[in-house]
Amino acid sequence: MAQPTPPPSPAEPVTEPVPAAAVPDATKAMTMFVLVVGTLYFGREVLVPVTLALLLSFLLAPLVGLLRRAHLGRIPSVLLAVIVALGIILGIGGVIGTQLADLTSDLPRYAGTVETKFTSLRDMATSRLGSLAERIGVPDGRVGARPDATAPASPGATAPASPGATAPARPGATAPERPGGAAPKPAAQAPAPAANSTSNWAPLELARRYASPVLSPFASFFIVFIVAVFALLQQEDLRDRLIRLLGSDDLHRTTLAIDDAGRRLSRYFVTQLSINVAFGVVIGLGLMLIGVPNPLLFAVLAGLLRFVPYLGTPIAAVLPLALALAADPGWSTALWTAGLFLVAEGLTGQVIEPMLYGHSTGLSPFSVVVAAIFWSWLWGPIGLILSTPLTLCLVVVGRHVQRLEFLAIMLGDRPALTPVESFYQRILAGDADEAQDHAERLLGDCTLAEYYDDVALKGLRLAANDAQRGVLSNEQLERVRHTITLLVRGLDGYEDKPPEAQAEAPAQAELPPEWTQGEPVLCIAGRGPLDAAASAMLAQLLEKNGLHAREVSYHDVSRDRIASLDVAAVRIACIAYLDLSGRPAHLRYLLRRLRQRLPATTPILVGLWADADSALTDPAVRAQLGADYVTSSLAEAVASCMAQARAHTETETVPEAVAS
Repeated sequence: MAQPTPPPSPAEPVTEPVPAAAVPDATKAMTMFVLVVGTLYFGREVLVPVTLALLLSFLLAPLVGLLRRAHLGRIPSVLLAVIVALGIILGIGGVIGTQLADLTSDLPRYAGTVETKFTSLRDMATSRLGSLAERIGVPDGRVGARPDATAPASPGATAPASPGATAPARPGATAPERPGGAAPKPAAQAPAPAANSTSNWAPLELARRYASPVLSPFASFFIVFIVAVFALLQQEDLRDRLIRLLGSDDLHRTTLAIDDAGRRLSRYFVTQLSINVAFGVVIGLGLMLIGVPNPLLFAVLAGLLRFVPYLGTPIAAVLPLALALAADPGWSTALWTAGLFLVAEGLTGQVIEPMLYGHSTGLSPFSVVVAAIFWSWLWGPIGLILSTPLTLCLVVVGRHVQRLEFLAIMLGDRPALTPVESFYQRILAGDADEAQDHAERLLGDCTLAEYYDDVALKGLRLAANDAQRGVLSNEQLERVRHTITLLVRGLDGYEDKPPEAQAEAPAQAELPPEWTQGEPVLCIAGRGPLDAAASAMLAQLLEKNGLHAREVSYHDVSRDRIASLDVAAVRIACIAYLDLSGRPAHLRYLLRRLRQRLPATTPILVGLWADADSALTDPAVRAQLGADYVTSSLAEAVASCMAQARAHTETETVPEAVAS
C-alpha cells in the first residue's frame, strides 16, 4: 500500500504556480526577439545600405528644409542636397587616396628612421645592463653574449665541414654529376598544367571573381543615395505610415512624438557631425604645427573615426603617433602628438559635448558599450560606427511610444526608479550605506527638509502601505525601522539649508533661553509602525534650526503613562503621523490627554504626512481635530515651531502694561 505524500513543512518554500498568461507572453517576446535579431543578421546586405540611407536623410533634412524655404521646390532641394553630400564624400575619398599615395612614397625613409631609433634603444639597454652587471659582479662577457660560431663542439657533435669538403650522401639521394659523365635522369617530373585551364573559365565566372569585389562598394554607395533621395522625397508619407504602425488610436500624441523624435535625431546627427568636423580641423592644424607629415590625412581620419564610440579617438591617434616616431629622429614630435590628442579629446568630450547635448546624449554608458558590441556582431565595422545613432533612435522612440517604453528603460540614461522608489528599495533591503549614498547625492541639489519631505516621507509611506496590506513581515518592518534610524544618524552632519551654503556657520536665531535650553519641543510619535521615524526626522530638523527637541513614543503618552510624563520645560508639543486615515478617535483622545497634562498656553502641532487625496487634507477636517497647528510637511512644521518661538520672544519684549 502506497504511503501518502506528506505535506511540505512550514520551513520548505512552496512554489507558487505561474499564471497561465505569463508563459505565452514570455514565449512570444522571446520569439519576437529571435526573429528580429535573425532578420537583422541575415538581412544585413539589404538593411545596412537602407539604414545608412535613412541616417543620411536625417543629416540632410535640415539642408533640404533650408533650400525649400528658399523656394526651390521639393525635388530640386532634395537633389541639390544629395549632390552636395555626394561631392563632400567624393572629395574626402580623393583626399584620403592622395595623402596615402604621398605617404607610401616616403615609407623607405621612415623605415630607416625607425630602425635607427630601435638600434639606439637596444644599445642603450645593453649598456645599462652591462653597468648593472658590473655592480653585481657578473663578468662582462656573460652579459648579452651570443654563442660563438668557433666555440668547441660538444662531445659527440659533428665538426663543421672544411672548405671544399663534400657532404656525405644521404641514403637514397641521387649521386652528383661526375665530370664527363651523363646527367642523371630526374626521379619524377611534375605534371604540366593544363594549357586550357584558364580558357575553361566562363566570362561570368571571371566577372564574379574580379569585378564583383570592385563594383560591390560602388553598388552599395549607389543604393544608399537612391534610398536617401526617396526617403527625403517621401518624408511625410513615411511618417504617416510609421504613425499608423505605432499608434493610430491617438493621432495627435503620436504625431507630436514622431515629429519631436525626428527633430531631436536630426539635431543630434548634425551636432555630432559638426563636433567631429571641428575635432578633425583642430587635429589637422595641430599636427601641421607640430610637423607631422600628411596632417590632412590624419585630420580626416580623426573626424571620421570619432563616430566610433570610445575606440575611435585612440585608433585615430595610433597612425600619427607611429608616423611621428618614424619621421623625427628625436622623441619630441611623438610626445607633442600624444598631448594634442589627449587635450583635444578631453576638451571635446568633457566640455563641448556636455554644453551642446546637455549632460548626456540620452544613453547610459553601459548601453553604449553593449550596443557597440551587439551592432558590431550583427553588421561588422559599419555596425560599430552606427551603434550609437541606432541605439539613440531606439531610445527616442521608446520614450514616445508606450509599447516600446522598455527600450528607453533599458538603454536610456534616465533612472529606472524614481528617487522615492530607490529610497524604499534600499531601506527595504536594509542597506543603510546605499541609502545614505543615495541621500547625499540628492542633498547636492536640495535642503535636508526638502529631502525628508519629497523622498524619505514618501518612501516611508510606501512602506506603511505595504505593512497595512500585510505584504511586509515583522522582520522586514523591523529592518526598515532600523535602517531609517541609521540613515537619520548618518545625515546629522548636514545643515538644513541650501547646498551652496553648507560650508557657512549656522546662524543662531535670537530666541529666549527657555527655547534654546533644555528640551522645549516635545516630539510625539503616532501609533503607526513607522511614525517614530517621522518624529526622529522632525526632531533632527528642529535641532538644526536651534530648537532642542525630545522624542517620546506613543506608548509614553498612553492613558496609563501620560501622568508620569515630564512636561515642565515643554513649550510646544508636535505629534507626527505618517499614516492616518479617516477620523481616528485615538488622535482626538491623544489631544485631549495632552490638553489636560500640558499648560493651557502650550500649543500643540499635529504633523499629518498623508497622501494628497487623503480626507485629512480638508481644512474642515483639520479644524475638527482641535490642534493649534496642522501641517503636512516637515518644513512647514519647523516653520510653525520657529514662528511660535519668535512670537513668544516678541511678546516678552512688549511692556507688561501694554500687553495687558
